[in-house]
Amino acid sequence: MSVRAGQGSDEVLVSQAVWDYLAAAGRPWLIDFQDKQGLSAGIIRRGERGGCCAVRLRPVEGSRPGGGPGMMEGGPISNETRKSFIDLCRCARKEMSKQEGGPKWKRSVLPCVGVRVLEGDGEGSLLTPQPPQPRRSQRQQQRCRKPAEDEACVVLSNSMNSMNCIEADDHTSCSICMGDMVERTTLERCGHTFCRSCLDQAFKVKRACPVCRLVYGQLIGNQPASGTMMVERDPDLELAGHEGYGCICIIYSFTPGLQAPEHPNPGVSYPGTDRVAYLPDSPEGNRVLGLLRRAFEQRLIFTIGTSMTTGMHNVITWNDIHHKTSIWGGPRCFGYPDPTYLVRVTEELREKGITAD
Repeated sequence: MSVRAGQGSDEVLVSQAVWDYLAAAGRPWLIDFQDKQGLSAGIIRRGERGGCCAVRLRPVEGSRPGGGPGMMEGGPISNETRKSFIDLCRCARKEMSKQEGGPKWKRSVLPCVGVRVLEGDGEGSLLTPQPPQPRRSQRQQQRCRKPAEDEACVVLSNSMNSMNCIEADDHTSCSICMGDMVERTTLERCGHTFCRSCLDQAFKVKRACPVCRLVYGQLIGNQPASGTMMVERDPDLELAGHEGYGCICIIYSFTPGLQAPEHPNPGVSYPGTDRVAYLPDSPEGNRVLGLLRRAFEQRLIFTIGTSMTTGMHNVITWNDIHHKTSIWGGPRCFGYPDPTYLVRVTEELREKGITAD
């Protein structure tokens, strides 16, 4: 999935059934979560067989977790926010089991009522209407009231661990399907455990741990092979926040070509493009430059898709790795000063398996 440079994102892999349940009309959980955390959530990728999907969490401009102002669009998603969303999914999974009377719904797709789920390209699909739900007892109804009315079930904050409806033992449940482990499989490097079938489907979407996002194997992207990456240095140009150092100018250049089989529309032409990015000529800036070189060699910097700024289709776009395309203006203009930029881009590269080790 392509996004424009400087736009942050965070992904969580969940089962399709749980997402459909959260997004169903008449259940305010997801809306309340988004309002309280100051972000939006939407599907960007589905598994090949529909078993799981990738959900992206994006901060809303002018908001921050807790509903207050101050977080700009494109800011990083905290681990606490990711954990809160996972807890919300667990709560939904438990309610699904209660309504249907047992674990037989563990991996079935629960349809939602006329909800249009937005994909990453802005298009959606109307799901089938939901069958009549069994009548809930008064206690069940009280547990699922909106947080503003009754904070017994879903208190959408970083203290969600205290909810009674969340499963306490994370070691016996799968973080993807939210159900009991089936053919328990543990990843060697990070130690996180999942159902074997859930992990297989998740790796078809992205070969990374669904919890900590540690990449397994070398990630190769679909960046057009005709590109070049050139570096120039200007010792007289200083970037705000990095005074005393010169400037590194990175010039990416791509010639026009035809989309390959790994692209969205094989055989369709795409125009060439030139992009310029800037780094401070400091030890830290040169370290990030080395990581960006490796990412370029693994075809991870760019992709072909729809431009988020112009809306044009079949063009070369940035691919989830922040670049500073201006020397001034701060984060809003994708420029400097930005004190945490080098740390953020290093983390983004790490998530794609690009590290200094």
